[in-house]
Amino acid sequence: MKIGYDAKRAYQNFTGLGNYSRDLIENVIQHAPKNQYVLFAPKDSESPRLHFLSEHENISSIFPENKLNKTFKGLWRTINMEKSIIKNEIDLYHGLSNEIPRIRNKIIPYVVTIHDLIFKRFPRNYRTIDRRIYNIKYKYAVKHSDLIIAISEQTKKDIVDFYKIDPDKIKVVYQSCHKNFRKNYQSEELKIVKDKFNLPGEFLLNVGTIETRKNLVSVINAMEIMKIDIPLVVVGKKTAYMNFLKIQIKKLNFDSNKIIFLDDVSINELPAIYKLSSLFVYPSIFEGFGIPILESLYCKTPVISTNGSCFSEAGGPYTKYVNPDNKEEFAFQIEECLSNEELRSEMVKLGLKHAQNFDPKKLSKNLIDAYQSLF
Repeated sequence: MKIGYDAKRAYQNFTGLGNYSRDLIENVIQHAPKNQYVLFAPKDSESPRLHFLSEHENISSIFPENKLNKTFKGLWRTINMEKSIIKNEIDLYHGLSNEIPRIRNKIIPYVVTIHDLIFKRFPRNYRTIDRRIYNIKYKYAVKHSDLIIAISEQTKKDIVDFYKIDPDKIKVVYQSCHKNFRKNYQSEELKIVKDKFNLPGEFLLNVGTIETRKNLVSVINAMEIMKIDIPLVVVGKKTAYMNFLKIQIKKLNFDSNKIIFLDDVSINELPAIYKLSSLFVYPSIFEGFGIPILESLYCKTPVISTNGSCFSEAGGPYTKYVNPDNKEEFAFQIEECLSNEELRSEMVKLGLKHAQNFDPKKLSKNLIDAYQSLF
């Protein structure tokens, strides 16, 4: 089978959707090597995150060829992509980031991954024009694709609820995380990262874009009433929400070492930070999946997250879940995990066992099986 992938995010985005695209592509290449894979991307990239592409002979990349498509790359992806798909004799095309190109000649099956419908659930967090564009793209994709891949049961439910799609058209195929989170780090490697970022001996960790929905303020409020004095390290892209957090931190009169913000952390360094942390806290209100939870479980770091959404799918029964608006409950669970070594050990052991459900080989097989169901 010759499978085409929308690789815009794989080539250009180095956070969530880009990570999903690269990890999925790398995993299917490795675990389903009999297929041929063709990546369609608006432009090339020399990022080291894409070096794996040169290690395999069963993959190639297609970029815009003529002047019009090179100049108007968005036009190529949405309107003219179908010509490239047909020209390259693709058997199945998979849009990896919530959209597929416009289809005039339905001669092959189209698949789309829908990650979440957060713009529907929390419209106030998005500009009106952005919501309208997203809705047009998502609505077209779920209506005209032959198969929808949802990254969680929560996302599947949202697709059915918001777009009235037949549940039988939707297949849940979970995502795994980057291979670095599954590897062992030597003590020397951990020390290099600890020294580079001047990390404390013990700390809470939070990873993710620093925005309203991620609800970091709930952890900060819990820290205010905790009896255990431990700093918080936050790894993530900063947004305007940082200004609100700074005001909250100033009100609490925390010293500068109480909350440490890090960015520009590489994919080689991030797993080490997880491993060095005492506890991972993920207070987000809503996600499509919650990949940092899985990253933490693989790194043998216990997790506290919030009730609802998809978090129990990622974290399993051995992660602690709290009401995101209840700082007393959050503080209690943090202190219990930090002070009870037996509990922590059990959470680490059983959490790692749960993480094996997201083994890349298993998930790649699930995805290929879903493709083959269309023939």
